[in-house]
Amino acid sequence: MEKQNTVENQLAHTITQTEFDSDYDKTAKKLLANKQILAQIMKGCVDEYSECSVDEIAEKYIEGTPEVGTVGVHVDDTNRPPKAPEIITGSNNEDSTLTEGTVRYDVRFDAIAPATANDAAQQDVIRLIINVEAQTAFNPGYPLTKRAIYYCSRMISAQHGPIFKKSEYGKIRKVYSIWVCTKPSDEFQNTLTRYSIRPEQLIGNAAEKSENYDLMSVVTICLGKPDAENYTGILKFLDVLLSSSRAATEKKKILEEEFGVAMNEELEREVLIMCNLSQGVKAEGREEGIGIGREEGIGIGEMRMLIKQVRKGRVTVEEAAEDAEMTVEEFKKVMENTPLQAV
Repeated sequence: MEKQNTVENQLAHTITQTEFDSDYDKTAKKLLANKQILAQIMKGCVDEYSECSVDEIAEKYIEGTPEVGTVGVHVDDTNRPPKAPEIITGSNNEDSTLTEGTVRYDVRFDAIAPATANDAAQQDVIRLIINVEAQTAFNPGYPLTKRAIYYCSRMISAQHGPIFKKSEYGKIRKVYSIWVCTKPSDEFQNTLTRYSIRPEQLIGNAAEKSENYDLMSVVTICLGKPDAENYTGILKFLDVLLSSSRAATEKKKILEEEFGVAMNEELEREVLIMCNLSQGVKAEGREEGIGIGREEGIGIGEMRMLIKQVRKGRVTVEEAAEDAEMTVEEFKKVMENTPLQAV
């Protein structure tokens, strides 16, 4: 009997941990798709934006509307959903063809490269395709760097048709695949690494233009412990942002004061949901009724946030139920079964 109870306890832990991972992944993607967050990542990881301000990148260089060179970037994709002003929704984050497999990206968007003194007179606008991934499993059974290179290769091959036809290879856009690794191995913690194509002069000194070969870059952002020497800049920013254990007030203070992030309502909501996750992965939470929202396609953290907003009068029960993809009666039942201290 004791052995059976142990197995059941292990199973319960596995289920709740799986739910936590799912909620964390969903919330992390929403946070990383925010323009302010993307601008911080681009400034810290993408050479083209190193001299730009974060505000300039967010407002000027991220293409956030479907009519600005974004329709048809992905192969076999012609019906891109509308993009909200602050969120990059991509093309359902899916790149597929009839002959190749399907690859889903966490965040994928187009960006305009800033003009330099040498190319300011050019009429053609230089565009990049950038992919950002949130990765918790650092050793998933294969080299993560190879997967990232594969993603870059797919983003280049998918340009055939919508971006260039036949032998118009000069039109190929540079691609970036940026991987935010939240649980890297010890030796990789608090490191930022970029892998790019670079020439190696074997015989002679022939110089090819960099734009003709520098077409893909993989960046790995490996987060780590706060007491490490390299815990600064983009590493600290993303660790604070994606932490599920820091208090929301602490997060907000650091993001606003140290990194100049303007915490609008949508971003603050997602940050709070992330903070609630560490408290929401308990079996008793499901027994209290919060898990009903999960069955309807919403995470525990987000369900808690909706209940809290209704109780504070910020949204109506009808609005919250719609967001949770539930009927009003179902949502009311969840609220009735959710103690005040649970939210």
